[in-house]
Amino acid sequence: MIGVAAWMPSGGLTLEPNALRAVKETDRCLALTAGPGAGKTEMLAQRADFLLRTGACRYPQRILAISFKVDASRNLKERARERCGPDLVGRLDSHTFHAFAKRVIDRFRTVLTGTDALDADYRIGTPRIARRQILYEDLVPLAVQILTNCVVARNAIRQTYDHVFLDEFQDCTGQQYQLVRLAFRGTGAQLTAVGDTKQRIMGWAGALEGVFKTFAQDFDAGHLHLYQNFRSLPRLRRMQNAMVKVMDPQAAVSDATLIGNSGEVTVAPYADSQREAEGLAEKIRVWTDEEGVAASEIAVLISKQPELYADRLMAELARRGIAFRNEQVLQDLCAEPASRLVVDYLAVVMGNREPDAYSRLMGVLLSTGHEEGAAYAVHARWHRFIDEARERARRSRLNAAAMRETAVAFLTLMGRDALAALSADYEQGARLEEVIALTFDRIDELIRLGNDPLQAVSRFSEDSAVRIMTIHKSKGLEFDTVVMLGVEAQTYWSNVASERSAYFVGISRAKRRLLLTVSGRRHRPAGANRWDEARTPHAEFLDYAKAAL
Repeated sequence: MIGVAAWMPSGGLTLEPNALRAVKETDRCLALTAGPGAGKTEMLAQRADFLLRTGACRYPQRILAISFKVDASRNLKERARERCGPDLVGRLDSHTFHAFAKRVIDRFRTVLTGTDALDADYRIGTPRIARRQILYEDLVPLAVQILTNCVVARNAIRQTYDHVFLDEFQDCTGQQYQLVRLAFRGTGAQLTAVGDTKQRIMGWAGALEGVFKTFAQDFDAGHLHLYQNFRSLPRLRRMQNAMVKVMDPQAAVSDATLIGNSGEVTVAPYADSQREAEGLAEKIRVWTDEEGVAASEIAVLISKQPELYADRLMAELARRGIAFRNEQVLQDLCAEPASRLVVDYLAVVMGNREPDAYSRLMGVLLSTGHEEGAAYAVHARWHRFIDEARERARRSRLNAAAMRETAVAFLTLMGRDALAALSADYEQGARLEEVIALTFDRIDELIRLGNDPLQAVSRFSEDSAVRIMTIHKSKGLEFDTVVMLGVEAQTYWSNVASERSAYFVGISRAKRRLLLTVSGRRHRPAGANRWDEARTPHAEFLDYAKAAL
């Protein structure tokens, strides 16, 4: 046991200031938001080390960590083992929501009565069998029912855990949050909810969204944001840190910790938007054809009105035969978990080798249809189903109607409860059915435009294409190379703090290379109302690039 003041991050690591504050928080619950590459799992592992090594988590009480997927649950446990050691990590229980719910049911099964009553040797599978077998999707609702009706069950959980970690909390469904709320609201337990709100970088509890906002209100949680993207190379991180010094000075790190010359930040001035389009299209050709950068690893980010700002660039890319994807048209649907699931399933069934789609597909199937100990059996069952569907597709000519039929059979086997678990938006109303219908409609449209069925599925997401999108659409994404198009005073003309936050989101999407463009004149595009053709560089935003040198 060591004193709080004597504790240092395990492994000799240096944590960014807000991460260190979160690790050592002992007075209140926390809503901790971060983007990709910010080290959320590492922060939780360090927090476990701090709580256990300093005695802030009093023996014999334990830490409960809840994740959404089995892999994430195991990864957190293993990372904590590295930081705490094998003895202390035994006091960290790392489960998925469904595994935690099953433990509640197993311990307090006798609370369930009537049609929900279960025998001691009940199983999980299909179909439901009175007393003998429940669906995987029944686990969380039954655990909620137990905690709602049984004071003894609630008290038992509260006496076991005084610290709770909630990982990837932005994905928490209504029922899952109800389970957490019933177990810990109004107690002395300290909850740390970690995830990406995909909201603006600067903010407080009032700026949080969705379940994060509800959590902050219910548990009086403080809000911290992790700014550092450890996947970005040093030059890019120095530019990001220069902005953090302005946006949130206490969260900035020492420049001495960001040494190194790897990474690239460049300002590219052009006389006008046509020369800009031609220059960027040629750079993109070089990056993909000569440097071997995957097109999907290149993003062109625009503050607003991408159809106006990028009209000439899209024309130049099309003229050169460079695949690009206008995210404003497709991203909303492609980002829907149900849509992604349908497209991945069809790609696997119809394609020859689709390892990425298969990996994503099995990741969903294994995380929404089994308890932790049954992964092998579930994997084998779905593998057989997919092999049979592939064989049927091989023997027959798969047209739009046949594609829809095989996809519907797959979705039916999954069941609505499992599909609804993919997103909180699907739990109530008709959003799930709407997304699935829109997905089929989009595939049909692509087939009518002359694509064969496999091409239609491939083009649905355009995985091998340059991405063109607003900064807002880029939240939560990362790319090898990012172009910030139009870093001009006439582009970022709104509230200074809001524009600065948006710009930070954009530059922090880049892992290796960042290109900032400025045009002296932007030709008025068709359909533009208010439009300034004469342009001036945005002095402040471009000045941050000097920190990368």
